[in-house]
Amino acid sequence: MAKICGIDEAGRGPVMGPLVMAAYCIEDSQTEELNSLRVKDSKLLSPGQREKLFHLLTKLSKNYKISVITAKEIDSRSAVGLNLNQLEALKVAELINDLAPDIVYVDSPTSPDGKKFEQMIRKDLIHKTVKIVSEHKADQKYPTCSAASILAKVTRDEEIEAIKKELGIDFGSGYAADNITKHYLKSNWEKPEVQEYIRKSWGTIKDLEKLKGQKTLGEFED
Repeated sequence: MAKICGIDEAGRGPVMGPLVMAAYCIEDSQTEELNSLRVKDSKLLSPGQREKLFHLLTKLSKNYKISVITAKEIDSRSAVGLNLNQLEALKVAELINDLAPDIVYVDSPTSPDGKKFEQMIRKDLIHKTVKIVSEHKADQKYPTCSAASILAKVTRDEEIEAIKKELGIDFGSGYAADNITKHYLKSNWEKPEVQEYIRKSWGTIKDLEKLKGQKTLGEFED
């Protein structure tokens, strides 16, 4: 009996909040039951649909793991030269090492060459014989990968809601393109309680730091 696993992420690009990686495994005998749930890439589902499927998926299989990578860890990894693709590959390897599946479907950030991402993952693997299918948009093709995308997205959304509750304000989605997030960070990015949750290695924050430096220099020159 083979153990089939899908791995995907949520929150790769935001300037605020964590990156969440999820691995979801089933036995091959559960394939038909998983297919009956009609899972999709989480981006194609409403929040209500994702919540419902999260419950059904975690009931179908207890063989899953969710990894929350904080903004602080992303920055600290970046500081030692680990880019986001490398960090994601490392986390995928850790999930595979923990769950020891026979075959893994991974949504690859390297496009169109998913093989490159597979090679990055294999550097940190304990279980070298595992078969890895690394493809761009795998979350739209393979049910276990779609399932993982749902677990990751629901968890990321919960994390964002918890941060909003802690800060006492709705700062939007955490993505730099979100006008609510953009406006919030422009006025609040230097606050210690906000710094806890922002990715300082991101261009958005570097631009704000640069702008502050220019203002400070202008005041000094005056």
